[in-house]
Amino acid sequence: MSAVTTASQHEAAPAVSFGTALRFWIKLGFISFGGPAGQIAIMHRELVEQRKWLSEERFLHALNFCMLLPGPEAQQLAIYIGWLRHGTLGGVVAGVLFVLPGFLLIVAISALYATLHAWAPIAGVLFGLKAAVLAVVLEAVLRIARRALKNRLSWFVAAAAFVGIFAFGVPFPLIVLGAALTGFLTALLRPDLNASMATSDTTLHARSPASIGRSLRILLVCGVLWVGPILAIRGTLGPDHVLALESIFFSKMAVVTFGGAYAVLAYVAQEAVGHFPG
Repeated sequence: MSAVTTASQHEAAPAVSFGTALRFWIKLGFISFGGPAGQIAIMHRELVEQRKWLSEERFLHALNFCMLLPGPEAQQLAIYIGWLRHGTLGGVVAGVLFVLPGFLLIVAISALYATLHAWAPIAGVLFGLKAAVLAVVLEAVLRIARRALKNRLSWFVAAAAFVGIFAFGVPFPLIVLGAALTGFLTALLRPDLNASMATSDTTLHARSPASIGRSLRILLVCGVLWVGPILAIRGTLGPDHVLALESIFFSKMAVVTFGGAYAVLAYVAQEAVGHFPG
């Protein structure tokens, strides 16, 4: 198959109306149980396999970048897909709806638990949910692994990373650095091993032309949206108020937690228990 044919297949993504996308992001916000692995698996099944909004290569390409960024990789992936289909507004809508329905659900569930946690049926429901969520996460991990790990080298790197994190507690940045170095050296010494991992999607270009000025404007707007609420809270409630302390804590968390939501959980548990007990 020629490169032209391959590219045309990837470019033949169906047109998606903003209303259709909006309905999907609302739906995703309500059904994305199981944490980032489950959320990514749902997006892959719905948007790559069923709706054909983007190709397999572009999905994995974006997922790889999101895994390297600090913060929740599943939400970042949703924002990218929303931006890819409908520009800045699409990215904002995808990002907001990714968390807003879940926030409403967790508030309702928290109120229910705080009121009825001692009631046996509620405890049974929560126990059943734990088992179901574990199954969802396991199925999602296997689904993504079958598509992302395409040769023996990638399986070896994945196994080594798992052993390093689980058995030896190797910091995630070192895991990423080691994997990148392995891929770099393999590409130099044994390029044939990496041939099957090369993307065939020639449409992995930016949606709009990149420029220094545009990038600076984006950084400025995002910086104001980030720092503005923190300064407002500290100015009105004082630097020692619990909301002011939380704003600083979670801002720091967003910057240093590479590796997605599971790395975030480990960091939050360590800091919240060690420095902010009670």
